[in-house]
Amino acid sequence: MSWWLAYIGLGLFTGFSAGMLGIGGGLVMVPALTMMFAAQAGFPPNEVLHMALGTSIATILFTSLSSLRAHHQHGAVLWKVVIQITPGILLGTLLGALFASSVSAKPLAIFFTGFVCFIALQMILNLKPKPSRQLPGAQAVFAVGLGIGSISALVAIGGGAFTVPFLTWCNVRVQNAIGTSAAIGFPIAVGGSLGYIYNGWGHADLPASSLGFVYLPALAWLVPPSVLLAPLGAKLAHRLPVTTLKRIFAGLLIALALKMFLSLDS
Repeated sequence: MSWWLAYIGLGLFTGFSAGMLGIGGGLVMVPALTMMFAAQAGFPPNEVLHMALGTSIATILFTSLSSLRAHHQHGAVLWKVVIQITPGILLGTLLGALFASSVSAKPLAIFFTGFVCFIALQMILNLKPKPSRQLPGAQAVFAVGLGIGSISALVAIGGGAFTVPFLTWCNVRVQNAIGTSAAIGFPIAVGGSLGYIYNGWGHADLPASSLGFVYLPALAWLVPPSVLLAPLGAKLAHRLPVTTLKRIFAGLLIALALKMFLSLDS
């Protein structure tokens, strides 16, 4: 089976969701890539999840750039927050990626599935923290970035699942929270990609055309459609109510995560 069409379709969907919801696309990409890699020859069963995580976060390098550009054109990116949080993000993602790469697939899959179900439940119930304060000082923002980066690298997401609620809790308008989250996705992807490349470097059983735990053929097909659709999603985020879309998306997330988890038993 030729997998390039599947990669293109996945790239289109994740690019749109990245721009629309500010989530980076990894919540969809990781379970989908895990199942795709598991179905192909040449992927060691114990490493398919690590390959999916590494390839997903490398894709976010490009989708986040496309998404943040669109949000910046709408004046929705708080660049002061991005600058303050980036050092913590970079350190956190490096640590998170190194830790994830050293954990076996099954415990990592349990953590990922639980995390996805938690985020999906928030979407279904439309739970939002009540705005009650202003943004904290630079040191507190650094600490928040450290936490967001660490968990984001563990599950290969752009950090929007944490960044958007944190910013809205600090009385940031939701469109600005989504736009700033898209910008923060880039340093998350930089640190996470470096971590997964480093930890996968030199593994003799990985498929050809791999750069550490990043599978380059999949990356090449995922990036163009995801970059193409991210600006469209970002434009719609500024025009449409997203509550219903979030609930539909949440149901899909749960189904994909559970299917991925069950596929690792085989």
